[in-house]
Amino acid sequence: MELIDIGCNLTHDSFDHDRETVIETAREAGVKRMVVTGATEAGSVQAHELSGHWPGVLYATAGVHPHHAEEVGAETLSVLAELHRETDVVAVGECGLDYFRDFSPRPAQRRAFERQLELAVDCGKPVFLHQRDAHDDFVAIFREFRPHLAGAVVHCFTDTREAMLEYLEMDCHIGITGWICDERRGHHLKEFVHEIPAGRLMLETDAPYLKPRNMKPKIKTRRNEPQWLPWIAGTVAACRGVSPDQLAEETTATAERFFGLEA
Repeated sequence: MELIDIGCNLTHDSFDHDRETVIETAREAGVKRMVVTGATEAGSVQAHELSGHWPGVLYATAGVHPHHAEEVGAETLSVLAELHRETDVVAVGECGLDYFRDFSPRPAQRRAFERQLELAVDCGKPVFLHQRDAHDDFVAIFREFRPHLAGAVVHCFTDTREAMLEYLEMDCHIGITGWICDERRGHHLKEFVHEIPAGRLMLETDAPYLKPRNMKPKIKTRRNEPQWLPWIAGTVAACRGVSPDQLAEETTATAERFFGLEA
């Protein structure tokens, strides 16, 4: 079984002491390729640099998370544009809206989201999207740009069935994380994840966040790692009524097409 983790924060400081081991352990577990998320200007540069040390294994996104929307000015956009000239940088983002935390003012979030969608149109790369408690504003902005975008994945989807169907109607892909393994918050996803078409579903850990809570035996760490993507895959496969091998084959092929990776 070969999997692609389409979203992991491997530049996070929790990996500073054992990053190479984490990557090797993931590969031994069948997670052969990983997309390292860029969520700030500096983080995007670091994601690109890290992927450069692991050609064909790691890839990067470059963007600014809505938590840092106030940082998106002309200089940051110029840095991001330069990064998107690199072949290992495969998507614009993580970008979008987050009204749950409101770490940046909402007008600033909307402006930063629009600027990064414009960047995606210009560079011809797909977008890696974040949306939390901001569905209506998110869709209103995104619909304007969608016809001009190469592709879009709603990363770490945790929303309702209705929201998912609206994203699918806009030809978006859906990224599923260990949230679906959380009996407290993610149980609702199990009821409709089977409705995502095989060619639109991708898997991610969002490591070091969202460690699957249903792993057995329990592992005594709060840090999530890409090596546990197969556990998420098994949970999703059971919900979809397919084998883990079939799900791995389908989601790997989908990620290869979406990010333009070699098979």
